[in-house]
Amino acid sequence: MPPRVVAKFGGTSVASLERWQTIAQVARDHLDAGRHPVVVCSAVAGISDQLVSLVAATTMGGHEQLLDAIEARHHQLADELQVDPTCIADELASLRRLATGASLLGEAAPSVHARILAHGELLSTRLGAAWLAAQGLPVTWVDARTLLTSDGRGGPERAFLGAHVAPRADEALDARLPEGVVLTQGFIARDPKGRTVLLGRGGSDTSAALLAGRLGVPCEIWTDVPGMFTADPRRVPAARLLRRLSYDEAQEIATMGAKVLHPRAIAPVRVAGVPLTIRCTQRPELEGTTIAQGGSAGAQVKAISHRNGLVLVAMETLGMWQEVGFLAKAFQIFAEHGLSIDLVSTSETSVTVSLDPSANALDVALPACLEELSSSCRPRRIDACASVSLVGRGIRTILHRLAPVFELFEEQRVHLLSQAASDLNLTVVVDDEHAPKLVERLHATLFAHRGADQLLGPTWEQLFRDTTAEVDVDVSTPWWHEQRAGLLAVAAQGTPVYVTHRPTLLERAHALLALEHVDNVLYAIKANPHPDILAAFAQRGLGFETVSPGEIARVRDAHPDAPILFTPNFAPREEYEQAFLDDGVTVTLDNLHPLEAWPDVFEGRPIFVRLDPGKGRGHHQKVRTAGARSKFGVSLDQLATLKAAADRVGARIVGLHAHAGSGVLDPLAWQDTAAFLASVAADLPDVVTLDLGGGLGIPPRPGAAGLDLQALDRGLGEVKAAHPRYRLQLEPGRFLVAEAGVLLARVTQTKRKSDVHYLGVDAGMHTLIRPALYGARHPLENLSHPDAPHGPPTTVVGPVCETGDVLARDRLFPAANEGDVLLLAFAGAYGAAMASDYNLRGRPRDVVWDPAA
Repeated sequence: MPPRVVAKFGGTSVASLERWQTIAQVARDHLDAGRHPVVVCSAVAGISDQLVSLVAATTMGGHEQLLDAIEARHHQLADELQVDPTCIADELASLRRLATGASLLGEAAPSVHARILAHGELLSTRLGAAWLAAQGLPVTWVDARTLLTSDGRGGPERAFLGAHVAPRADEALDARLPEGVVLTQGFIARDPKGRTVLLGRGGSDTSAALLAGRLGVPCEIWTDVPGMFTADPRRVPAARLLRRLSYDEAQEIATMGAKVLHPRAIAPVRVAGVPLTIRCTQRPELEGTTIAQGGSAGAQVKAISHRNGLVLVAMETLGMWQEVGFLAKAFQIFAEHGLSIDLVSTSETSVTVSLDPSANALDVALPACLEELSSSCRPRRIDACASVSLVGRGIRTILHRLAPVFELFEEQRVHLLSQAASDLNLTVVVDDEHAPKLVERLHATLFAHRGADQLLGPTWEQLFRDTTAEVDVDVSTPWWHEQRAGLLAVAAQGTPVYVTHRPTLLERAHALLALEHVDNVLYAIKANPHPDILAAFAQRGLGFETVSPGEIARVRDAHPDAPILFTPNFAPREEYEQAFLDDGVTVTLDNLHPLEAWPDVFEGRPIFVRLDPGKGRGHHQKVRTAGARSKFGVSLDQLATLKAAADRVGARIVGLHAHAGSGVLDPLAWQDTAAFLASVAADLPDVVTLDLGGGLGIPPRPGAAGLDLQALDRGLGEVKAAHPRYRLQLEPGRFLVAEAGVLLARVTQTKRKSDVHYLGVDAGMHTLIRPALYGARHPLENLSHPDAPHGPPTTVVGPVCETGDVLARDRLFPAANEGDVLLLAFAGAYGAAMASDYNLRGRPRDVVWDPAA
């Protein structure tokens, strides 16, 4: 028989004609090289989720609509591929019979559940086989259930929905397969009785690895990224491709959070000693990551992984000190409740373990487990945690080189620290919300100085800078592209300079004023208090949200009659007194102290109360403004006390206010806030207005998807329908001005140190502090020479005498030289407003610019 290779293609890789063309080319390339490919395919992207919903609908109703949608999607693909849809008629009919039967019974047993979900892969491969044959390829469709058999172990749920197939060699399998292209399914197998079973999460990867292991041939995993990276490239564009990893290194990276490859796919190829390569369907020319025996030598950190949504259980008791068998007893309780423990940290009086909700039925099992544990210790559940792992080799031997890494955890609440016995990872568990930004900072510390070598390949930005396939770019052109000549003229008058585009300001304001269910829009002027911006917004009918007497005065200078909401925080008594002297100012309380300590100031006054909704949102921990660890708002347990204090002095609570954080892109966030405030207002008869705060997010980069305002409006419409007595208001800041503003800076010097390239500019952290303060990433362009060839990854720094004076790290953009003007986009909010004259370098110029004026 000819040599073979196994090639697996995921859901997005089988969802369109273009992707099937890639599969055909991969198959041809292997055939031309004398290798006969075994092609393993997943269900069409999104279909598995629809099938899961279909199973649920068989007991809840609505299964007919889901069946119609699934059928329509496959007919659409058949039409795109120009194949006869009768090739999937039998599978669709089988699926309809199963779903209808389960609906009549009112339940879907695990065996039926497995058979229903298996249709996703059966349908995609029937279509694919018909199309490949039409292209002249020698293809044979093979049912995966004739190739892989599970061990049948476990209860019904595990046996049918999370089946285990042992990795082993199968010398007879090769002879059973036809020559040419074999097209089969991932995810599905049979049990010893011949019944359909599923391999669980990551099943298609596992199927491919099992087949490669049994055949003793190389395995290729074709997906939408070209391999494993030093960090999640969607979060860290400077992440580098990892060219080669050992089995155990890849296992650690996958286990600790990387989603490119399921961890269960590695064991079969390790047992067989065959290589596994991750390749990119969209970019088949890229080299990918090869996983094989050995990997690169030497102690080093190779990647940073993180997993969100973990739950910890802390068990504390003095009774465990020197007690024989405490851990064994505790772990046995977890096992009896079906809970799988991941990380463990111990001391003489406490033990903390982590549980992954994706692998455990926590809602059902954990409460009972905690109750049983309470007989021998004090168990405490800690939700919303994330693990951040340094993965590599010989971690213990390089701890002395990791001092800068440990400094990054200074402000973190560390729940657990675990060092792998294999010496392949060091894991820290922190609050869930902090992990993504922490990963960015860790990656910059560990990898910013490293160039390409045998281990590290190109960065994500280098791989995809010339394609829009993976960066979610649309055809819209940012305003500064069209106004390049005018901006260069502004820069010629002196840099650094903030330029705010007046037409964009007005466009953003119009978009919010057009929302049907928002009664009032207030601009949070702390984002950018430029007088011309305030005047423009006042003319359009916006009100203003302020946080200091200085901001109130600035608004009054721009428009004497504009409505103002004053929301001070830990302010002195005289600020409240001064605000009440202005009839157009509404004062917000966010603490009991002012009302209890200075009751005469509030006597007979209408006031707003800012409440803490209990959970923050936003793009960075420092802009999340809710929860016990945030200084803002009155907690619900204090509301009754505040209401009584207000009643004593005749102060009327006419509005409730809540703000969870900034940079929020979930359009339903404000619906949740409105519903929360409405539920509280039910006991406050004078409340007329519900202030939902701001925090409306902007796109992460030009052309990327932003906040869906229409979805936001629809959500608020539902609240309005349920609570028509309340007026709803928003108080955005960044949303209105960020995209309208850019920072122009001139290149002063260039420098290279080893493989690190620096570009100095006349703006620094005193000009734009957001990168240093938040780790913010501002789009960066060479305004002088936008079409110049890209230079190497470059770090842009300023003239301030601080290590943190970095505006952009390891960025790819057209090469710049001394005198060129760089543009940092999305700088209209919290840029000029937070600038300082640190180092006595002076503040930047700040202009509001209308090209038509």
